[in-house]
Amino acid sequence: MTDPIISPLLTAANADEVLAHVKNSGSSFLLGMMALPHERRLGMFGLYAFCRVVDDIADSELPAEQRLAMLQEWRNHTANLFKGQASHPVMEVLLEPVKEFNLQENDFLAIIDGMEMDAQQIIVAPSWDELDTYCDCVASAVGRISVRIFGEASETGRDVAYHLGRALQLTNILRDIDEDALRGRLYLPREALEEAGIPLDNLAHILTHGHLDHACRAVARRAVEHFDAADEAMEKCNRTAMKPARLMGDYYEKILRALLETGWDAPRLRVRLGAFEKIGILIKSWF
Repeated sequence: MTDPIISPLLTAANADEVLAHVKNSGSSFLLGMMALPHERRLGMFGLYAFCRVVDDIADSELPAEQRLAMLQEWRNHTANLFKGQASHPVMEVLLEPVKEFNLQENDFLAIIDGMEMDAQQIIVAPSWDELDTYCDCVASAVGRISVRIFGEASETGRDVAYHLGRALQLTNILRDIDEDALRGRLYLPREALEEAGIPLDNLAHILTHGHLDHACRAVARRAVEHFDAADEAMEKCNRTAMKPARLMGDYYEKILRALLETGWDAPRLRVRLGAFEKIGILIKSWF
């Protein structure tokens, strides 16, 4: 049975594939989508399923060559999509939104570029510039597609995507330090670690170093700057179109504030928002 929040436009051919991804998406994604009318939800569900599939490939335990080959298949699926053909159930969902909202092929390819960065190598302490490129691919490119689906295709909408995507991704990085480390990854920039006096020769040592909190707060400051810039850009956009972006921004900004309160000294507890906090964010967005 179709979930009442999920668009009834899903067909039998693609419903199982897309619903499986959406229902596993977590509350933050569904919270944002509640602010959208049905016809726009369809595009977002397709986009989320696309991101989930390519992200799962990049995070898999398969050899790098195999993961890259699978991501190349999704480049082919994307090329077909923009020729008006669906060679995968997820792409069938995206056929109509691509036309209706004038979605851009380069943004979908940028998402795959970001997944290839994870598939090609284990990322540990990238430079600020490398991290910014990664954030643009895996988050801001998603934002550029999203704002068009929301109904804001202006340059100011792109500014929202630029800053909010980076703010959300940096918050994810700060929240998921230990989970990423289980895969051998560390997305904290090397400049922040070096400035904090943390040697880069041992991942386990970095995670338990007494100055890690200092390095994380440097990243948090950058995230706060992007949240502020995104808020400023949203004020110049259509308020109705920006409701989902505002919901997501408020949700993640609360997570960042909670992280700043608890800090990053070991042992770290994963920060989560309670049900009443989520309801409060939803009410704030609507009124």
